[in-house]
Amino acid sequence: MSTPLDTPGSGGTAVLDRELQELLEEQLQEPGDHERFSHYVQKDKIVESAITGKPVRALCGKKWTPGRDPEKFPVCPTCKEIYESLKK
Repeated sequence: MSTPLDTPGSGGTAVLDRELQELLEEQLQEPGDHERFSHYVQKDKIVESAITGKPVRALCGKKWTPGRDPEKFPVCPTCKEIYESLKK
């Protein structure tokens, strides 16, 4: 007997697999690292995160849910380096 979760293309298990992968990626980050810096993220992604609560990914690869004032922290050196190289 087949269920919607077993049907290829139904998105059931694919969605669960993707959510599990995202959760594992978050757990593999250094704890607190994103707390030490402000990171560069696309503005539309920050707005989307504010609406949906989904995490964002910075230029340096850090993934987290924004919720603090970035003006209070130094800019992530990796994000800054990547951003500067993109401007050239």
